[in-house]
Amino acid sequence: MNRLKNHYYFFLLIYLAFIASCLSAQPNKMQEAISQLKADDGSDLTVEMAMAQYGLPGLSVVVFEDYQIIWSKTWGVKEMGTNDLIDEQTAFSTASISKAITATLMAILEEKGLFDIDQPVNNYLKRWHLPENEFTQTGPVTIKHILSHTAGTSQHGFTDFYEGDKVPTILESVQGKLPSYDAPIEVQFKPGTNWQYSGGGYTIAQMALEDQLGKSLAELAQIYLFGPLKLEHTTMYQHGDPRFLKNVAKAHNNQGEVIRTGIPICPQTAASAMWSTPTDMARLAIEIQKALKGEPGPVISTAVAKRVTEIITYKVVGGWGLGWDRLHRAGNRGWFSHGGANTGTGGHVYGTMEDGHGIAFFGNGPNGIRIPILDKLRNSIIESHGWRRPNPFLKREIPLDQQTKEGMIGLYFSPFNQVISVELKDDHLYIPSFAGQVEPKLYPLGQNLFGAEDFNMLFKLKTDGTGFVWVPEFDTKEEIVFFQKINPDPTLPADWIRQGDIAKAQVIYEALPVSDDRRAGMINEQGYQFLRAQELDAALATFKLNVALYPENSNVHDSLGEGYLAKGMKEESIKHYKKSLELDPNNENAKRMLEKM
Repeated sequence: MNRLKNHYYFFLLIYLAFIASCLSAQPNKMQEAISQLKADDGSDLTVEMAMAQYGLPGLSVVVFEDYQIIWSKTWGVKEMGTNDLIDEQTAFSTASISKAITATLMAILEEKGLFDIDQPVNNYLKRWHLPENEFTQTGPVTIKHILSHTAGTSQHGFTDFYEGDKVPTILESVQGKLPSYDAPIEVQFKPGTNWQYSGGGYTIAQMALEDQLGKSLAELAQIYLFGPLKLEHTTMYQHGDPRFLKNVAKAHNNQGEVIRTGIPICPQTAASAMWSTPTDMARLAIEIQKALKGEPGPVISTAVAKRVTEIITYKVVGGWGLGWDRLHRAGNRGWFSHGGANTGTGGHVYGTMEDGHGIAFFGNGPNGIRIPILDKLRNSIIESHGWRRPNPFLKREIPLDQQTKEGMIGLYFSPFNQVISVELKDDHLYIPSFAGQVEPKLYPLGQNLFGAEDFNMLFKLKTDGTGFVWVPEFDTKEEIVFFQKINPDPTLPADWIRQGDIAKAQVIYEALPVSDDRRAGMINEQGYQFLRAQELDAALATFKLNVALYPENSNVHDSLGEGYLAKGMKEESIKHYKKSLELDPNNENAKRMLEKM
């Protein structure tokens, strides 16, 4: 008996030691993840350093591993200039992550027999119908087309509204009766043949669901998804509704100021209206992951999990499913994921297709401030937790021939509205700071074919010299994303501006195949990047270039006013704020800045 007792205590001590080692390992992983973010030059950053460098007011992150949350952490404040700290229950505007959750909800309702995702959307619409045109003659737009962004519907996204605004209805949204859109949503290519991100399409799907079931999307989400999963800090009800959340992070602009009330209102619920916490989003992602491995819960079945994460189209990098982006990079793993970006706030949810790992995080700052930090933190978490897998493509590396090397070097425009460069360094090709990675090296794998660490996709140089494409795998002939070559010189416009050669930067910007509004926005964002880095001369030169190109654009005069103010040139600043207000009498920022001065 004593020998049995001794064995019992021996194994108990071993078990307790094992549990203790597991518990102590998590803080070590967390500390490594938050203290070893990689700066653009490859040096280490802490989260706090990165937030200070970029000017992000607040951040919240949750990490899950092996189907359970293992750590969470928050930094900063809900509102700049206050001591109101972000905590684990602080909800953020999740913006377009609403789309993935809406698609998941619709799949749940379909399984219950309440909705059919394969049906034409017009079969369900009662308040309005999507106009038929030459693109729909051979086949109608289905709900599945809309949820996978293959419907060809117009209207990428929507303007945020705030308390006191005349908030449009969902009907006005699809009719184009909005400040930023004056045309109804329409179909712009044959459904199912291409991919085009469309918040407008999701708004149509929302209307179809509500018309069919007679309840709002916010109510349906609460009844069938948020309530059953006990996601108590998640809602699709909006500010002003008594069911809206009380503990929320406010949206901030590039200057670190709260945007109006700080709480955007989005009547296009399916497209961008959900509020949530990283913890709630992690719990929902884990439910999908468990169902994918054959252990479904009472809310998300295995059939639903497979339905929403299966790849429907490869016409976008990594593929796209029913609401969820099917990312194939970030540690060479397959993920279901979705990001969100409303003005001044947003985040991302990542879940692995296997093993139950993932990340959910949100920050209350604009894209140019928030996204670089989240990308660096994501990469650091993947490294510190040992989630990275070997890239199978890179085993096939071959010598790089001179012709291919010279053909690949240059400046490119990506379909994600970015200017990227392919450079030669130490006789290797690199794409500096591409897609959130630090200088991915390109490995030659075949004739005009390259791979890169962290990308389970291939880069294929087009033989006509017009650019390169991404393809999913070696044997496929499908070219999914085209990067257009715009200059054989890989020098970025930002570097020309730093060197004082504004004319060369202007040539590059004018060569971009985008609308004038988008070009002005890209130049403006570059100016703010300089401003945040305290490169004041470069920032001012960038804003002046924008005004020279678009003298009738209120926003670029507003930014030039800020550039002059940063340089201490008050009279010039006032001049351009006044011009901005003259062009747009509703510019609240210009009014506020002139009152201050």
